[in-house]
Amino acid sequence: MTLCPILDLGQTTTILLDILCRQMLRSHCLLTSPPRSLSNQVTTAVLLLAMIASLGNLKALVAKETSSTASRPNVLLFLVDDLGWADLGCYGSTYHETPQIDALAESGTRFTNAYAACPVCSPTRASILTGRHPVRVDITDWIPGMSTDRAQNPRFQHVDDRDNLALNEVTLAEHLRDAADYQTFFLGKWHLGDVGHLPTDQGFQINIGGGHKGSPPGGYYSPWRNPYLKAKHDGEYLTTRLTDEAISLVDTASSEDKPFFIMMSYYNVHSPITPDKRTIDHFQEKQSNTPELRGDTPTIAERDAVTRGRQDNPAYASMVKAVDTSVGRIMQALKEHGVDDNTLVVFFSDNGGLSTLRKFGPTCNSPLRAGKGWLYEGGIREPLLVRLPKTASDVARAKTAALQPKIIDKIACSTDLFPTILDVVGLPLQPELHADGISLLPAITGEASGANSTSRDLHWHYPHYHGSLWRPGAAIRRGNYKLIEFYETDTAELYDLSVDMGETKDLSKTEPERFTELRDALRQWQTEMDAKMPVPNPNFTSSN
Repeated sequence: MTLCPILDLGQTTTILLDILCRQMLRSHCLLTSPPRSLSNQVTTAVLLLAMIASLGNLKALVAKETSSTASRPNVLLFLVDDLGWADLGCYGSTYHETPQIDALAESGTRFTNAYAACPVCSPTRASILTGRHPVRVDITDWIPGMSTDRAQNPRFQHVDDRDNLALNEVTLAEHLRDAADYQTFFLGKWHLGDVGHLPTDQGFQINIGGGHKGSPPGGYYSPWRNPYLKAKHDGEYLTTRLTDEAISLVDTASSEDKPFFIMMSYYNVHSPITPDKRTIDHFQEKQSNTPELRGDTPTIAERDAVTRGRQDNPAYASMVKAVDTSVGRIMQALKEHGVDDNTLVVFFSDNGGLSTLRKFGPTCNSPLRAGKGWLYEGGIREPLLVRLPKTASDVARAKTAALQPKIIDKIACSTDLFPTILDVVGLPLQPELHADGISLLPAITGEASGANSTSRDLHWHYPHYHGSLWRPGAAIRRGNYKLIEFYETDTAELYDLSVDMGETKDLSKTEPERFTELRDALRQWQTEMDAKMPVPNPNFTSSN
């Protein structure tokens, strides 16, 4: 039961009760038919007494519902742009420094097999907000995507998809706002549509900095050209300013009698790679003073592209550090306002780190193969951290004993964040909305049998060309096996990720039955989802 319109028990409740009195009186003809006898007067008195008792119960019900709403956990979702699986200390990085994020991992759950639904940003962001696969929402490429004329002699034409998230899609923010009266705030990168399709059109009550651009308008230092974030002075670093705004929202939202949902969506570490001036010198010195980081950066050939072979970019490291500092500041703000224990915290990235380009990118995803834009693991496997509120044992069936730091190998996907958040805050799941996601809460709390199993199929459909030199294709993971299909050559590769997470040994020839099984399953899924397939480009010129 939701009593959102009467949650204010002051003047609004008084008016409501007055209206209810009048309605009840009318129903007994107490206003339209004046009492004609003493017995009628007695009846009237009895009815009034009953009505007063009922109103007392109503007040109690309203108070109870208000208390229930106010006690729901807050939700803080950190989303980092282009952050690689191996970019954090808790995932193995030794060059980057992320003590605050590592502390978050220590206090919660770290997933090792979490995936973005797409190797580029906009589709994954849509999948997070809707719990639906990019194919289902018809956003399968970054917005507006790379047109065919920008690809070099493409075999296929550009596959058209949406340039915005449709307004009839119900977002996580909309559902939290409407179902449980959450305060909803968005900060940072949106990249899911322009005017008419902004965060405030998709369930967020406040939007700070979110527009249609995929990289920060005007760059990372003010004066920037972001129409949704006015600079206070020249030289502001974007991440620092967004963090200041997030802390201000925590300040105000914490004093309200209803929970809040903050989506802190960083522009970092997306290009243009722009160092945080406060820490760039430190990482330059670290690079020069570390023997194994001296000399030319090693590279790995990847078809027509090149992959960076190690993490040694001071500018990029400083951008990662800026995110880490931001996370620490916002977490401290939660503590200072006494809401730390009643806040669900989720940390995620929208696609793999940018490592593979015509000339290598700014980070290295090793031991994973390739990076952003590719369907190898480096392009889609992501860091995922979840820290449950301490109150989750009451509102989401979690056991206090289970709320311990742990590492989970269970397969997870960006589509799972929507139902997981609902489950944790004590709201019913909505499978008709988040059609492609499942709640991860049973796995986190250890309530699900086989919580570390990998029996769930995941699918990727990326029929587009990308600046990383990726060419159209698709992939499926079933158990520990993963098949990647390449549309241009009508070929596919098969890997056993349990022993080869770097995807170095193609098993398509040595395990033909499994190869056929996965390829058929992928094609069946594409058919069921009515996935848009690329069509031949009439202007293609064969080099043969």
